[in-house]
Amino acid sequence: MLQSAHKKKSETMQKHRAIYTDIVLIDIISFSKLNLYQQVEIVTFLTKSFQKVIKKMLASSHMKTFHLIEGFISTGDGFYCILNPKFKGYGAILALSFSHFAEHIAKKYSYFNGIKIAVHTGYIHSFTDILDNTNFIGDGLNDCARFLEYKHYAISTVMISESAYEHLNKFLNRHKDYEQLLAQMGFKHSSAYTFFDKHQKEKKGYLIWLRKSGIIIPPKIYFQGN
Repeated sequence: MLQSAHKKKSETMQKHRAIYTDIVLIDIISFSKLNLYQQVEIVTFLTKSFQKVIKKMLASSHMKTFHLIEGFISTGDGFYCILNPKFKGYGAILALSFSHFAEHIAKKYSYFNGIKIAVHTGYIHSFTDILDNTNFIGDGLNDCARFLEYKHYAISTVMISESAYEHLNKFLNRHKDYEQLLAQMGFKHSSAYTFFDKHQKEKKGYLIWLRKSGIIIPPKIYFQGN
């Protein structure tokens, strides 16, 4: 009886254990200034387009979306994209690919002013919501959102937290071919920016960008059943 109770407690804790991974946050610029029709149109198009881009990126590596992405969370004026921890460090590169694709969307909709993108590596927890779907909560999501508060975004740049920057470097050390590819595409980063968020907490991050933007597919990682 006690063993059974202990086993159930262990299983519950296992289900709710924290995940330490990359979090990419997409935010549509000036979304609140759009009329309702424009808001629905651009959110729908953006969501479907990014889904197609991800599937296209994964096609050559014979991976499914769920191999790369743990889940998406809608924010109303954008969405969080939560990566599988096995791809930790790739989140910043995925964000640069999103940024490249958003430039093409701007040509399609005259009222679309682009997106801001923040990347953070932090802790989240998964849970089953009221509709029986997997959802996520955690400080990692909140911390990622704070990096959208940085006031000096430039077009085609991505703001990444200090932890995301550290894991990007670790990723590039493990995958030298990606380090070489980014160099060929003119990868650049700013010096560290320090600012205070709306809660007066100090944040440190970096702006990153590519001189030759494009879509960069993720590394192929073996999953059982591939």
